[in-house]
Amino acid sequence: MSKSNTRWIAEWNPDDKKFWENTGKHIAQRNLIWSIVAEHIGFSIWLIWSIVATKLPEAGFHYTTDQLFQLVALPGLVGSLMRFPYTFAVTTFGGQNWTIFSASVLFIPTVALAYFVTKPDTPYSVMLLVSALAGLGGGNFASSMANISFFYPDRMKGWALGLNAAGGNIGVSSVQLLTPILMGLGVINLYQGTPSPGSVYLQNAGLMWLLPLTVSVFGAIFFMNNLASARSTFKEQLAIVKCKHTWIMSYIYIGTFGSFIGYSAAFPLLIKTQFPAITVGIAFLGPLVGSLSRPFGGLLADKVGGAIVTFWNFIAMGTATVGVMYFGGVKHFTGFLMMFLILFVTTGIGNGSTYRMIPSIFREERLREAKGSGDAGQVAALKIASIESGAALGFIGAIGACGGYLIPRGFGASIAATGGPHLALEIYLAFYATCLALTWWYYLRKSFLSPSVTNLAEARV
Repeated sequence: MSKSNTRWIAEWNPDDKKFWENTGKHIAQRNLIWSIVAEHIGFSIWLIWSIVATKLPEAGFHYTTDQLFQLVALPGLVGSLMRFPYTFAVTTFGGQNWTIFSASVLFIPTVALAYFVTKPDTPYSVMLLVSALAGLGGGNFASSMANISFFYPDRMKGWALGLNAAGGNIGVSSVQLLTPILMGLGVINLYQGTPSPGSVYLQNAGLMWLLPLTVSVFGAIFFMNNLASARSTFKEQLAIVKCKHTWIMSYIYIGTFGSFIGYSAAFPLLIKTQFPAITVGIAFLGPLVGSLSRPFGGLLADKVGGAIVTFWNFIAMGTATVGVMYFGGVKHFTGFLMMFLILFVTTGIGNGSTYRMIPSIFREERLREAKGSGDAGQVAALKIASIESGAALGFIGAIGACGGYLIPRGFGASIAATGGPHLALEIYLAFYATCLALTWWYYLRKSFLSPSVTNLAEARV
């Protein structure tokens, strides 16, 4: 077995163009492919309750609208919390090893869902626990993004991270497209229990992922690698919490990724409550366009600068939100859907551009500190920046994922209090305004950091 195919790779220097072309590119691509597969399934399981919750009343579960939104929101909260340990797991256990583990544990929420949704007398507290288990799938994103960031050279991180994230994000669209179809097909009902009332086989929503999970586990075992150069101590990685940019970018990322995952989770139930005559099956279009636009956000950021893309993107997000508020208020579904799809596209672009900013910020910070220290100092600075940016990607992703809880809960509370989602959307609009201000203040003003990064469009941060 060649060295490149061993479980642990000792030497890894993707910024060396000769190494990259001869060896690194092919290994990185293989790891990226299987990382996308595992992350795709993780996202699918994370968001599975966005569809299951809409079908529970048909299956005999008597929950209020606010309780249904809570079932949708809880995996988002658990997923965001799980991202913190998952962030530091890659540099502790290895990217391949953690992918195997994180994919394997997803058998728990899928089997639990398949069993309990066939029991309409299940207490609501138990059902909350079952939905919370789906949050395990949300942790995969943090470890996957941190892992892939080590495989690619700095000049390609935006595109690579965008592809990796999009492959995972599109899992939301997959689950919202396929699950309603499979829940209506009794012929593939593998659970030998009492069929759900109304020919809704909710258990299939869990059973459908058992084979894909098995494939992803074996794919990680045979085709992924651990990087010895990516190992570091928890203390070394924890240094990122002392950097103000970690917290600023975390806040901004709530506005981009938090919006994507939050709207994705809430969209089917929002359609069902506001436009009862419309099938929730159309909801998959939102996360689909949001996922597909993410790599282009990263690519555009590689070309013109992440801060500039992020700034204008928040303006577009605010405009689309106003459109959603207007058409939702007049109950015009076509306009409501179009505005929401535009909003989803902007969340994807913003996800790509903000994630491109993160490694560049840490790189520029460390290079500025190492100025005048010679080649050895520059190399050491880049290594530290690589470790910090990998940890920051996961940490910021964890905080950003809080939107997966906050947005559905906001919609649920708004509908319970006012009968509609307008109040929640007003709050989200105000939040985007603060994200816009922070992006300009810290990453577009001429006085940022030092003269070397005065214009972050040129610095491509």
